[in-house]
Amino acid sequence: MSDERRRRLVEFLASLGLTGLGPDLDPIEEALTHSSAGRPLNHERLEFLGDAVLRLAAAEYLERHHRAMDVGQRSALRAQLVSDRWLAELGERCGIEAILHLGPVAAGDRAARQTIRAEICEALIGGLYEATGSLDPVHRWLTPHWQRSARELLADPYRHNWKTGLQEWSQGQGLGLPHYRSEERSRRHGDPRRFHCWVDLQDRPVGEGWGGSRRDAEQQAARSALEQREAISPLPGSSEAS
Repeated sequence: MSDERRRRLVEFLASLGLTGLGPDLDPIEEALTHSSAGRPLNHERLEFLGDAVLRLAAAEYLERHHRAMDVGQRSALRAQLVSDRWLAELGERCGIEAILHLGPVAAGDRAARQTIRAEICEALIGGLYEATGSLDPVHRWLTPHWQRSARELLADPYRHNWKTGLQEWSQGQGLGLPHYRSEERSRRHGDPRRFHCWVDLQDRPVGEGWGGSRRDAEQQAARSALEQREAISPLPGSSEAS
């Protein structure tokens, strides 16, 4: 590893709040080398390790900061705090792409960016654990991000899972199950408005949304319906209306 590359790694780690990790940066370099770069060592081994480390660290975080929660609540919150979506957002906030070794094909694939950021963040978690033999640097890096996300999720329990929220609410109101209708409006990968979706309750449109995938568009349509749920009433003759 060149002195310049070592300097860049140290600066990047410092931007994450990680200093004094010791001289062995080889696991960090391995974690930040995507398999598409064609190098002998790449992120895949440490991504596998990082998956287990991440879940353990998240469980410890919840034990320290949310001890009043029961096991079911902790499980639901942890699922959000270790999700690929959360890891991809973490990588974007940390600017992880700027320090990656990435192959030219992967670098030009806009649709794959979220997946790559999530994979590399998980690998970096594994690399930090391997370099230090401790969860401490993982907690130092992730705890501020977990605190922010936990606040948002606890304020809005259905955040990022609005379909479940709409289904529970609609059944509780006697409106039955939501029905989703989607159209593909673009064939371009990575287009955030590739799919347009409507959600109906009792054959009435109650929300719409756009997304880069059919699933994302459905989530946004459900979110739209939940945001205006006070204006949605059962049809005359339904169980709730009667």
